Amino acid sequence: MKCLALLLLVPIAAHAAGPREDYVQQWPLQLSTAEAGAYRVTLSEAVYRGAQSPTLGDVQPLDADGQPLPASLLGPDAPLAGPPRRQALPLFQLPPMPPDASGDLQLIAERDAQGAVTRVETRLPADANAGHRQGGGWLLDASALEAPLQALWLQWQDPPQLQAELRLEGSHDLRGWFVIDPQVTVVELDNGRQRLARRRIALTAGARYLRLLPRAGALPALQSVEAEIAVPAAPLPWQTLRLDGKAVDGGFQFVSPGRFPVAQVDVVASGNQAVTWSVQSRDAADAPWIHRVGPWLAYQVGAERQRSPPQALAQTSRDRYWRLLASAGSVEGLAPPQLQLGYRPEVLVFLAQGAPPYALAVGSARAHRQQAPLPAMIAALRQQRGAQWQPATATLGTDAQVLAGEHALQPAARDWKQLLLWALLVCGALAVGGFAFSLLRDRRATQAP
Repeated sequence: MKCLALLLLVPIAAHAAGPREDYVQQWPLQLSTAEAGAYRVTLSEAVYRGAQSPTLGDVQPLDADGQPLPASLLGPDAPLAGPPRRQALPLFQLPPMPPDASGDLQLIAERDAQGAVTRVETRLPADANAGHRQGGGWLLDASALEAPLQALWLQWQDPPQLQAELRLEGSHDLRGWFVIDPQVTVVELDNGRQRLARRRIALTAGARYLRLLPRAGALPALQSVEAEIAVPAAPLPWQTLRLDGKAVDGGFQFVSPGRFPVAQVDVVASGNQAVTWSVQSRDAADAPWIHRVGPWLAYQVGAERQRSPPQALAQTSRDRYWRLLASAGSVEGLAPPQLQLGYRPEVLVFLAQGAPPYALAVGSARAHRQQAPLPAMIAALRQQRGAQWQPATATLGTDAQVLAGEHALQPAARDWKQLLLWALLVCGALAVGGFAFSLLRDRRATQAP
């Protein structure tokens, strides 16, 4: 029973260290918008200098209570497209025509050498001149677009009150037409206090020429139509880091100050120089060297410093130790060059769970970020919201806040308090079991004849 009494006196919560105590420092995260839910932050040079893990597993976003947020590290080539842009399309009005006669409509168009429509003449069959006709449609020329067309934006001359249906067709040569969307609904309603507008038409297929034909409802004249064009992701610019080294047998050795995703290397000399180099790297001072690139001729000649181009690595490396080896085997009398490491910053995507403000904790020998399935989530959301959707931006604050400091770089020691707590829990469980067994035995003895 003494063990059980001790167990009840253990303040369990007091032994639980917060997640922040596992990291060296943190940077505040500033969100571009408060309600986006998903964010992306570009890692800075300071983050790479502070990270210890070769996989950047010790880079972790935290909420206001220090709890880890679901996050995933994406490379610089990840498909995070920029916001789409719009471009006006040439617009030609078509004459009124009978319902469901779109297949009989003949278009005679004049085009320039680039395929752009300059004039349109329309012809209807003779029996189509009589009877009820719907308002004419519109021909759109998308032949000049250099990027994929993903949607159309309609703008009426006078914002009307309307709810109508259109038929969207496409053609690559103005002769054969195919249906892109048989029923497109457009809405423009106003109740005096609020306005409901649906002027965007998402496209499931592309075409050089498009035509919008009315199906139901009265349509006013179109003022303009804009093409929504997907903007491909612009690659993040290259960053460089120059290292000073020391002479070793046959070359020079360098130490990187952080876990940079090195994808290019270059040699920077102080004067005219032409040497055939090879580059090797390793992650620890006692690990074997790994060949990265070379041999290649690195030169620097003339007052204008004409130089050889950087060399691309076959595989990105975060190694801390780097070595230049001259093919001649001797570097005596050679002015020590600098090793220039080239990298493009990566992007960390995270979900904003818990209470703000959020922070990015960096540097730990015992904490490791769990990779969340956020790339799959991004792909799913783009199917729902369009290819232009992307997480909102978050930026790192300029001033880092020290958390556990260098203590976070020490491997986790055996937690005697936790072991004692578990021992007390086991002791208490045994005590409770023994007490129950004792009561059961006494009860059986009392009931015996």
